[in-house]
Amino acid sequence: MRAFPRVLLLLLLAAPGLAGAFVAKDIRVEGLQRISAGTVFNYLPVKPGDEVDAHNAPAVIRSLYKTGFFKDVQAWREGDVLVIEVVERPAIAQIEITGNKSIQTEDLMKGLRDAGLAEGRTFNRSLLAKIEQELRRQFFNEGKYGVVLETRVTPLERNRVAIDIDIKEGKTARIRGVSIVGNRSFSDEELLDAFQSRPGGWLAWFTKEDQYSRQKLAGDLETLKSFYLDRGYLKFKVEST
Repeated sequence: MRAFPRVLLLLLLAAPGLAGAFVAKDIRVEGLQRISAGTVFNYLPVKPGDEVDAHNAPAVIRSLYKTGFFKDVQAWREGDVLVIEVVERPAIAQIEITGNKSIQTEDLMKGLRDAGLAEGRTFNRSLLAKIEQELRRQFFNEGKYGVVLETRVTPLERNRVAIDIDIKEGKTARIRGVSIVGNRSFSDEELLDAFQSRPGGWLAWFTKEDQYSRQKLAGDLETLKSFYLDRGYLKFKVEST
């Protein structure tokens, strides 16, 4: 029973200028730079003519924080006007990637865009972590498990930031051997003959066949499935470890 008044106190403190109930004949938003007032109004739980009180006042601030557009939100009453002051998070002006060799910059940027990470997006630290996670995913797929990312965020004018990412790829994981377990009707040699993933021979420096890639392994597993299906084996399962 002690938790309730404590929570209520926190909610009231979230909007100290809105402690008393009143009818908001108008709503004024201050501090906007890139984001339009219309966007803010779309997220507000109240509109002009609504009563603002201790129950819905915290929701005004909470609804704007949840958009991720703002790093600070304040609200207070001026007569019959609800005033909302915001501090916008910066926007990503540009993303520069250097040091990549095995994957083209265009492909890395496409992966970021497909993950919803692109220039023009609102920037916060969690977004930066997602950018690094997506880049690592792409390099891991190419067997670059030792990849190191150095990220620098530079503030720019008009509340924007530039993100520079320097990549040190490290060495590609090499395949020492491929083992197939559970095959009875066909030998390892028959099954592995069509594999692209295989230990390197004396021309491995040129063919790069011993370089591990998740995509290449996925293709090999599909080849293995097709091998069995083409020979009438309908009930079988392929597992990769």
